[in-house]
Order: sequence, then C-alpha cells, then structure tokens
Amino acid sequence: MESIPARPGATTAPGDIRCVATAIRRRVLEHTLENNGGYLSQACSSAEILATLYLGVMRLGPSTAPPTPRPFAGVPGADNPHAFTGADYNGAPAPELDRFIFSPVHYALVLYSLLIELGRLGPDALDAFNRDGSTVELIGAEHSPGHEVTAGSLGQALSQAGGIALARRLRGDTGRVWVFMSDGEFQEGQTWEAFAALAHHRLGNIGVYVDANAQQCDGPMDTVMTTEPLAARLRAFGAEVREVDGHDPVALAEAGEGVGEDGVPRVVIARTDPCRGIDRLRERWPKLHYVRFKNEAEFNLYRGLLAGLSEGDA
Repeated sequence: MESIPARPGATTAPGDIRCVATAIRRRVLEHTLENNGGYLSQACSSAEILATLYLGVMRLGPSTAPPTPRPFAGVPGADNPHAFTGADYNGAPAPELDRFIFSPVHYALVLYSLLIELGRLGPDALDAFNRDGSTVELIGAEHSPGHEVTAGSLGQALSQAGGIALARRLRGDTGRVWVFMSDGEFQEGQTWEAFAALAHHRLGNIGVYVDANAQQCDGPMDTVMTTEPLAARLRAFGAEVREVDGHDPVALAEAGEGVGEDGVPRVVIARTDPCRGIDRLRERWPKLHYVRFKNEAEFNLYRGLLAGLSEGDA
C-alpha cells in the first residue's frame, strides 16, 4: 500500500487515514443522535482533510495537555495568569515544529473527535461538551482543545495565522503554520485582505487547507454569494493554489509538500462532499448546515446508519 510521509521518521497509509475519517464521522453522528443536533455535514466533508493534516502533513509534537479537558479559567489578560489555549493538544511549541490554526470554529466537534481518535484527547472528553464552565464548546474558542485562537467571526483566524507566520520567520523558526478554513469564509472581506498581506510579506511558511463543500448556513453557496472561480481569484492575490479531491488522502498530502521552501503562501482547495459517508443526508439538501431530527422515525433511521457505518460508505 502506498504510504504518506507524516512526521519525520513516520509514515501513515492512506487506508489508515480513511479509517480515522470514518471513525470521526461515526463519533460525530453518535453525538448528534445523543443530543438531537450537530454539525454533521461538516464531519462528512472535512474528515479526510483533518486526518491527513494530522497524520500526513503537519509536524506536531505529542500532546502536552491533560486528557480530561480543563475547565474554563477565564479570558486571557495581564490579571489572569491561569488562562490557557487549547494549542497544547497539538504539542509544545518548538522552532522546528508546525503550528495549527483552526478557523471554522463551528466544526469544533469534528476536531474534538479527531483528537480523541488520535489519543490526543481522552475518550470521555465529549462528556463535557457544551456544558457551562467547560472548554469543550459547541463553537470552539482559544481555550477549546486543539484551538489556539478565537476565530469567529469567520475570517479572523487567517489574519492571526499570518501574524504568527511572520513572527516565526523573523525568529528564524523552520516550522510552518497551517490553517484549516471553510469555503464560506471567502465571502468575508477580511479573508482577501489577509491573503494580500500574506503575498506582500512573502509568507511562504504558511499553508491553508480549504474545505470546499459548497454549502453554508443558508444553503448552497452559489445561491448566497458565489466565490468562484476561487482558484483564479486566489492566484490573483498572490497565492500558489492546488485543487484536489478532498477525500483522497494521497492527493491531500501531496498538495502540502514543499510549503516553506519559497516565498509564496500555499492554498489547497479540497473539493468535498457534505454527505460523504452518510448518504442519507442528501434527502435534506439544500439545508445541511446543522442537523436536527424531525421525528422518531428519522431518529431511528440514523441510529441504524450509525450501527452500519463503515469505511467506504458514500
């Protein structure tokens, strides 16, 4: 089986990444059933992207955070020495290691599920999900596991990542900065200003993966405000762009190779299916953003899907 280069000295097979992606969807579906609500289509579209980033692209150290998420310690500030971020689930900062900035914070459950599958977060971490005083928030913030910055409104994370990338270059760090975004964020003016700044400062040490699932809260993106041709627009703003199948771990990993070797920011547009692995969701099109079950019959149908969810379902 073909292997994907992951962290130095390690390889991850595409089949293993697909297994992790299936496990993410299964966990998010289970949680959606338990709570009669969840960002389920986001797990369908992004699972392979995030699994490939962690297992085949980014160089991260082992988690230095407790398996049981810490309670909220208050907002950061000079008078609060106890405040923290969730970045330590991605390992301790080091000049040679990468940093990960998670932008579409409503995908938080997908990220928590991935961290659990990889052993970076404890298996019972979701017991505290969306509870008062918990950092395992429905909409993630800088203190949530796997998050380093507060990124809502959408579009802010890229600007913060650009500042981190510039600071790392000035320090001489060899580690890169990776950003995970959703395609709806390209309807934000701040996103385009950030890309103009990345190109102007020649921040080639930053790589951006975009979950291009063509869906947003109000329905298909092309009926709300189109962002296409996205690749051409990004190139006009000075980025190097690769377009790939967002469910193909090999293509996703190859698209991230070479980031940091020149002065051009890299964008990987990962074209995805918001129903991948849970085909029944297509019955809800075009309203896929947040899933609540309409009646007991629908609930039981999805409970049956959970029991049979396996790699390759589509």
